[in-house]
Amino acid sequence: MKDKLIRSLILIGITLTLFSYDFDKAEGWFVAGSKPKSYEMGIDKGAGPDSKNVASIKSKDKKIKGFGTLMQSFKPNKYLGKRIRLIGYMKSKDVKSWAGFWMRVDQAGSRTPLSFDNMSDRPIKANTEWNKYEIVLDVPNSATNISFGALLDGTGQIWFENLNFEIVDSSIPLTRKSKDEPTNLNFEK
Repeated sequence: MKDKLIRSLILIGITLTLFSYDFDKAEGWFVAGSKPKSYEMGIDKGAGPDSKNVASIKSKDKKIKGFGTLMQSFKPNKYLGKRIRLIGYMKSKDVKSWAGFWMRVDQAGSRTPLSFDNMSDRPIKANTEWNKYEIVLDVPNSATNISFGALLDGTGQIWFENLNFEIVDSSIPLTRKSKDEPTNLNFEK
């Protein structure tokens, strides 16, 4: 299950879509987290709505103190000084701790993110059907990297699909208010 990324599209509409991810392949995605070897991660063929291929993270161990994530990173050059929204769809089964999408905006030379949201304040738990989730963060002019993905903490399984990035205006509220909020997740590879 070490397939990689997806197709990228740049679309123009009411908002500007930066990327759109559809899971026929998982090109560009990589496995990370505090316990990545405790999970099976990759493409689950035909498991999505309308029998589409979707990405999945599934626990292998009966007990896990930690998390696994499928993630990507990209340079924010075109998006500096803008507010962006990550939209994605996720389904869960038997999630004992929590799951969610996450996005982090970094600056070179700093271990503290400029902005970060991992949905820990609105976690996905237990069993859910396909639902839409959003993360909205600012990308300061000093940003040098944007990372994002889906994570599963503890045991269970999640499926996710249709990740889209859009530039939005300042009338769209941030989903994480302060970069100073403590985080316990280190998404380094």
